[in-house]
Amino acid sequence: MASDQEMGAGERRSQDPRFVSQLTRNTFALILAGGRGSRLHELTDFRAKPAVPFGGKFRIIDFTLSNCVNSGVRRVGVATQYKAQSLIRHLQLGWSFLDGRLNEFIEIMPAQQQSDEVHWYQGTADAVFQNLREIRHARPEYVLILSGDHIYRMDYGRVLAAHVARQADLTVACIEVPLAEASSFGVMSVNEAGRVLEFTEKPAQPQAMPGDPDKALASMGIYVFNTNFLIEQLLRDADDPKSSHDFGKDVIPQCVRRYRTFAQNFAESCVSEPDKPAYWRDVGTLDAYWAANMDLVQVTPDLNLYSENWPIWTWQPQTPPAKFVFDDDTRRGKAVDSMVSGGCIVSGATVRRSMLFSGVYVHSYANIEDSMILPNVQVGRHCVLKKCIIDKNCVLPEGTVIGMDPVQDKKRFRVTDSGITLVTKEMLGQVERGIR
Repeated sequence: MASDQEMGAGERRSQDPRFVSQLTRNTFALILAGGRGSRLHELTDFRAKPAVPFGGKFRIIDFTLSNCVNSGVRRVGVATQYKAQSLIRHLQLGWSFLDGRLNEFIEIMPAQQQSDEVHWYQGTADAVFQNLREIRHARPEYVLILSGDHIYRMDYGRVLAAHVARQADLTVACIEVPLAEASSFGVMSVNEAGRVLEFTEKPAQPQAMPGDPDKALASMGIYVFNTNFLIEQLLRDADDPKSSHDFGKDVIPQCVRRYRTFAQNFAESCVSEPDKPAYWRDVGTLDAYWAANMDLVQVTPDLNLYSENWPIWTWQPQTPPAKFVFDDDTRRGKAVDSMVSGGCIVSGATVRRSMLFSGVYVHSYANIEDSMILPNVQVGRHCVLKKCIIDKNCVLPEGTVIGMDPVQDKKRFRVTDSGITLVTKEMLGQVERGIR
């Protein structure tokens, strides 16, 4: 059972957001980072979704990894599959600081056809099943299954404490979502004690929460298992020829019907500012990806990247400070309500409500608004960009105008229904180089 100190973690949120205990040290986390992220379209043509840049200097997976490290879960496996080289390189450069002598590690687990010589990872449950040998080798008491493609801050120690206190076999982290959006999630119903009574993956008619007909309780794809229980369930699932070997479709519903399965509301374990709501974003579409990044340039964003209590760790190149040059009336380098990373030069250009990742050069008389410019982009003179996502290493010729005429933009670029324009090197007819 959890101690009184552990059970009081929720009451100490504002005073001590970090919750490290023996529970977290006895936990092995496996991050599922093999997804393509097809709804991000060309942005994931050369990288897996967890490796997509986010927030000016990070990759999406940095948020899940930072949650692990800050929570004290420092034995982590990252299961990779789809176009993983960019992700692997990022992990090697930025996440090799844990000390193996203290039994701390972040281990890359690529799909290796470990169960047979025909199949790669067949589903989320199969990805864990194929790495059972590594889990057994770590000998944890608990296994934490995580997704590597969401933006949030969460103290996994609180989830583990609730799991132990309830004597649960499985705990599913959940979040309240609008009922109209719930069909994209695993939806559950719970009793007053938090025990899960029913779990349905992506239902056509989602069940509303009791007392709130406009919301549903949705799975976050975060699971805590007792290790021996997890092994039993994965072995059973692997032997089932009718299974799709997916946690949401197969494993979780079986556990709900037969074992002690509980829900842990995100509000009880999130790490947020005292006056801010719990922040969680699925950035699986171009519109959602753009909106989540644009959230960060607000004066007081809901997600505070400047918090020292729960830092987001990453790898970034060693670059000089951002630089703004020229101060003439018609040629002034400035950025307003924007985030500008190291190595950027804004030379006699104007940047408004935008985000420049590292190494971006904006030449004179250019105007950028409401846009994301990913690393190492060159924006030529007199360019005009509005509501754009410009992928890494693009070179925009002088006078390029994007985001002002969607009809013309659709002839060369991808334009979403809400008017966000994605531009890649291939769309510009420029030769791809390097790792994304």
